[in-house]
Amino acid sequence: MKETSFDLDAEIVELTPFVPDQQTGTTAPLAELAFRADAWLPDETLRLRAAFADDCTLEEIATVLGRSHASIATRIYDLGLRRNSRRSWIAWEDEELARCYMHEPTATLAARLGRAVSALYARAQLLGLSEPGSPPYSGWEDAQLRAGYAKGVPVAQIASLIGRPFAGVISRASALGLRHACQPDDWSDAEMARALTLAATGVPYVVIARALASEGFPARNSRSLGQRLRKLGYGRGWGRPWIIEEDELLRHAYATGASLTPLRERLGRSPHSIRWRAEALGLRGTHVRRDGFRQGPVWTAGEEARLRADYGKVPTRDIAKDLGRGVRAVLYHANRLGLVHGFMRAFSAHEDRAIRNAWTHGVSMVDVAHALGRDPAVVGKRAARIGCRFNDPARPSRGPRTRRANRTPVTLQSLLALNAAAAVDANRSIAA
Repeated sequence: MKETSFDLDAEIVELTPFVPDQQTGTTAPLAELAFRADAWLPDETLRLRAAFADDCTLEEIATVLGRSHASIATRIYDLGLRRNSRRSWIAWEDEELARCYMHEPTATLAARLGRAVSALYARAQLLGLSEPGSPPYSGWEDAQLRAGYAKGVPVAQIASLIGRPFAGVISRASALGLRHACQPDDWSDAEMARALTLAATGVPYVVIARALASEGFPARNSRSLGQRLRKLGYGRGWGRPWIIEEDELLRHAYATGASLTPLRERLGRSPHSIRWRAEALGLRGTHVRRDGFRQGPVWTAGEEARLRADYGKVPTRDIAKDLGRGVRAVLYHANRLGLVHGFMRAFSAHEDRAIRNAWTHGVSMVDVAHALGRDPAVVGKRAARIGCRFNDPARPSRGPRTRRANRTPVTLQSLLALNAAAAVDANRSIAA
């Protein structure tokens, strides 16, 4: 099978000629790219690859190509070249490593030196640049660990006492086979039943642990208590699957228009969990009070009709002012209705043609934006993308583009008919 290469020669500037559509008009010419004096030429890249394959140092490659160390190292990194040799370190690399190590990311420094990250770590250790590892635990520290775990002292306090990190203390205790006094395994049936009874009341785990200790059960912390309750199948609503009985209670609340707050407390669910389950069951929007039990006024059919008609065409602040609501309330309700802002919708082929006609016949961009129901800045960006710049200094013959304040309002239909009207005038002039 013949191998296909997708690398283009430097002389190629066009892959295929482009013929513009006569209906849509001409497009903007290709922009010229400024030449960079430090750009890498194909011949230089080939010489760099050859020198790198010969295991030349960065200093030698920089001397041959007449470039700096940083430029050579960056190009090697961009090309994805990696060394597999065991070349020795030179004085310049050691100086650069000593100067920048621990002050910038090791991966960046490795890319500049053209070496692997592991090689930098090994060299830094030989030069004494690496931080020393943690000293081994002494007999005194192990004794404090054993005494603290036996007495149920919090691990954070033990770590502060002996001057070790929290994770290191837990790791050392695990290696010694220690188990904290607040996490014993001797859970009795009576203790588990009492813990479940207290958890059903909704009190925090810290309060439950204190209540169990006051009743004569072993002292435990809130973390071990929560882990044990989750093993028993109890949860506070997070991640707990919904059962059929809970779904029926939720449907009944929506059917009767009851408040969802008592249901959340009864099921032990969060408001977000209730909303998510209602949407999954198709109950969203079926509640008698569509806006819930909020304090704000209920949206009427006339207000929603006004919102649907003007959203995206009239500034949101003006809509909120006319409706007597806040801007955030208008945005939230528009989202509930599934409305998309007009300034964010995609441009159609008719709108693009209207922009081209307006640009050709000298219509103001503000009038075009008003006709399309969009923001002038959005119309200006779209016009530039399709090759129509309304404020192009290279077209002074067009004259200033003034707004049509005292004329007939500009509409999408009038903009689309501009080419047809110009053609009729041209035919009349020819006939005359």
